Amino acid sequence: MKLLKKAIHPSISSLEDQKVLHRKAARAIVIDGEDILLLYTERYHDYSLPGGGIDEGEDIQTGLIRELQEETGAQNIRDIKDFGIYEEYRPWYKPEHDIQHMISYCFTCKVDRKLGETSYEDYEISNGMKAVWVNIHDAIAHNEETIRSSEKKGMSVERENFLLKECTRQGLI
Repeated sequence: MKLLKKAIHPSISSLEDQKVLHRKAARAIVIDGEDILLLYTERYHDYSLPGGGIDEGEDIQTGLIRELQEETGAQNIRDIKDFGIYEEYRPWYKPEHDIQHMISYCFTCKVDRKLGETSYEDYEISNGMKAVWVNIHDAIAHNEETIRSSEKKGMSVERENFLLKECTRQGLI
């Protein structure tokens, strides 16, 4: 899978002598016309791709399917294809590590438009996460406004907006 972008948070001046937490994630790009299946998170007021961490010993595509089903209730997941990798280094908030190095493996796929039941974790519920079909251009504009003006934005919104824009650049819309 090809590298789309390597991002280093501006607060990180060097990776030397840092305690790094390595994490792999899978993210789903599910498009229907100009609509894309995203997660809206009320706490951060942003849209993100469904997906998350790969469990120890879990195949990346198996993790993708699990996360997509848990977060969106997606049914009949099919036609999974490589899209690209987004690699990032950002500060970590727990004392045993200084930096988190995350590699996000992104895939396109198809699902049925009608979504089933979700299985959110407690923090996802408390953050006000919900799966929505939204016009991709509206989602990009919304995230750009959040990046510009929100004090409560999460660190991932820049990654998410890059990936949404990459979908349009690569002609998926």
